Amino acid sequence: MYKNGRGIQDLNLSVDPGDVFGFLGPNGAGKTTAMKMMTGLIKPDQGDVKIFGTSILEDYVGAMQHVGCMIETAESFPYLTAYDNLKLFANFYPNVDPQRIDECLQLTGLIQYKQEKARGFSLGMKQRLGIAAAILSKPKLLILDEPLNGLDVEGMLDMRKLIKRLAEEEGTTFFISSHLIHDVELTCTRIGVVYSGQLINIDYTKNILANYASLENYFVSEVDRNARV
Repeated sequence: MYKNGRGIQDLNLSVDPGDVFGFLGPNGAGKTTAMKMMTGLIKPDQGDVKIFGTSILEDYVGAMQHVGCMIETAESFPYLTAYDNLKLFANFYPNVDPQRIDECLQLTGLIQYKQEKARGFSLGMKQRLGIAAAILSKPKLLILDEPLNGLDVEGMLDMRKLIKRLAEEEGTTFFISSHLIHDVELTCTRIGVVYSGQLINIDYTKNILANYASLENYFVSEVDRNARV
């Protein structure tokens, strides 16, 4: 919790292997703060985060060994090409060769721009490059903060396909934050709703859609109910 009273509190959740978990909430709800705690970028006031059974507070390197993430902004070196950005990031991982770099550029739709410098990239292209960097090491868990930001319609469709492909073919587990309800509905297998710094409900997408006309209706219902408490 920050001094201004905002942040996240009493967060208690588990993400199962193979989940495409959607962390859904409006801007300012605490999604990014929670994800920063999960990835060790900020330290929680109390409690712990365990990834594959390893505490990030006790063994950060071990906990993050099989994790890829993109939090807030997809950072890149503007004076390097897309390929050279990934080549630089590859130095942090074992067994990432040039073939894997090209594969990641292909998966994210950037292979034709591999020799272009990142300073000329649009927001959506920078987002794709950030995703490419996150999947370089073939992580077992991907933690992505608003991965569809800045993407056009085609880019959103491509990203949804990529997430589903990695989940189904490689068994990658996803934890994705978003305020884009429609895309969460189409992408995620399980959804947690966060509002005013608190996790107010978790359920499987199929259960939600069996009881509500859409995820938007469910979200509005949950927010209204909790706003009255």
